[in-house]
Amino acid sequence: MPDGVDLTVAPGEVLLVLGPSGSGKSSLALTLNGLIPHAVAAEVEGAVTIAGVDAHDASVAELSEHVAMVFQDPEAQLVMPTVLDEVCFGPENRLVAADEMEARAERALRRVGLWDRRHDDPATLSGGGKQRLAIACALAMDAPVLVLDEPTANLDPAGAEEVYRLLAELTTDGAARSVVLVEHDLDLALAVADTVLVLDGRGRTIAHGPVREVLRREAGRLDAEGVWLPTPALAALRLRGAGLRLEPLPLTPDELTAALAALPEGAVPTVAPRPETPRAAAPMVSVHGLTVRRGGREVVRDVSLEVAAGEFLALLGPNGAGKSTLVEAIAGIGRPPRGVICVGGVDPARRRSAQLGALVGFVFQNPEHQFVATTVEDELAFGLRRRGLADEQITERVERMLGTLRLADKRGAHPFRLSGGQKRRLSVGTALIEEPALLVLDEPTYGLDRAAALELLGLLDRLNAAGTTVIVVTHDLAMAAEHAHRVAVMDAGRIVAAGATEAVLGDRDLLAAHGLRMPPLLSALSDPRVPRSLRGVSRLADLPGGDRVPDREGR
Repeated sequence: MPDGVDLTVAPGEVLLVLGPSGSGKSSLALTLNGLIPHAVAAEVEGAVTIAGVDAHDASVAELSEHVAMVFQDPEAQLVMPTVLDEVCFGPENRLVAADEMEARAERALRRVGLWDRRHDDPATLSGGGKQRLAIACALAMDAPVLVLDEPTANLDPAGAEEVYRLLAELTTDGAARSVVLVEHDLDLALAVADTVLVLDGRGRTIAHGPVREVLRREAGRLDAEGVWLPTPALAALRLRGAGLRLEPLPLTPDELTAALAALPEGAVPTVAPRPETPRAAAPMVSVHGLTVRRGGREVVRDVSLEVAAGEFLALLGPNGAGKSTLVEAIAGIGRPPRGVICVGGVDPARRRSAQLGALVGFVFQNPEHQFVATTVEDELAFGLRRRGLADEQITERVERMLGTLRLADKRGAHPFRLSGGQKRRLSVGTALIEEPALLVLDEPTYGLDRAAALELLGLLDRLNAAGTTVIVVTHDLAMAAEHAHRVAVMDAGRIVAAGATEAVLGDRDLLAAHGLRMPPLLSALSDPRVPRSLRGVSRLADLPGGDRVPDREGR
């Protein structure tokens, strides 16, 4: 929870809030619209004033006139049967005139690209579609303060860029809206943020000030606290370990390119080539001619795909491409047609879910979709008990997993009471604990701070090195570049490209054609002005400099 935080947000200002998981970023956001303490029980000391209104004395309904919010989980705020009804719901409750309400709804839905789906049920939207709908609902309130909690976490790169273009318009259109933005994708947020507030793990203020000044001055400390930094800054910090100081610290791909281009010839050490990944002869996953229909629409169309045993595959694509539906079918969720999928020699359509648990571990995009128990400890034990493991085995595995997830102190907590990052770690743990041969994860780093994300991805790398096949659905192309052996790109329900990670992610035209963007590091290092030894490097891990990150003074 926030502890002793002081801040002021001026009209038209965009405040970026950073901090590790559990630091209180979302709690801070909830105090701004009165949900804390009026709806969510909490003790609040100090004062919160919005547009001259004391949030402690005003009701949530009264504050909604001044503050519009997009929650970390968009489904937490979707309640109506159609997309249009959803956007009209807030203004209607504020007694906005019908003509004005309809005009606001159309304007908001067009801005987020959902006007053509205004008559659809929100439940039929993809995760990214629901995120855009939640943003449209906030825009339709026309409030002077907009609070967004991880607004791009479920969006494809093109959609995330559109959100930030929209935020830039909202703060420069003369309406003087203030924006409080909780975000981890700083490669995009940096373009619109004016100031930054950084909290430590206990909710105390580390730094508060102009965003570029704070990120450059405190980069080492923020990295040590588990706070996300722009990819170019992480690259520059790593290069300092090789004796290369790029000043000022680059925060954008263009700045990193320019800084490296200015280095004298021969200043950059030679980068060791990335070892080739051996491919197993036998596939772990075979999909042939898979088609899945939902709500009268084909969401997966005649897909064929093979994943080798021991491979790490990243599945990429725009929102609504069918990625989640494909991996759910592979994991036996929703019962795919018989005979079109084979996992480890087994047709998932012919096995009960309890039997599949030992073969396939699945992590949902939304962690809460898979929680079934009332305590963290029982959640981890649930699948093992269904398989009939001995009590001693279950206890030993649960204890080990609680330590791995850093949730030992939460063993008795209800899963729904955890922070967003803690829920994500628990959801991953419920799959890992069954030690499956195939691990499938849908947006596994969503809601995680940098330290927790690196910890999870390191765990996936170790499991993969030991023989576990890993399939990850992600919008984070930088993560795919760092960890995946191979990537496949989906669009409109089809596989449109598949191949080695560097080849696919290095094809700027291919990515752009399907709503994707080259990862920031690869984009910066693909420029011909970059020293030849670094040109085309796609992974931070391949940069010279070792694993040590300099401290806040850059030592």
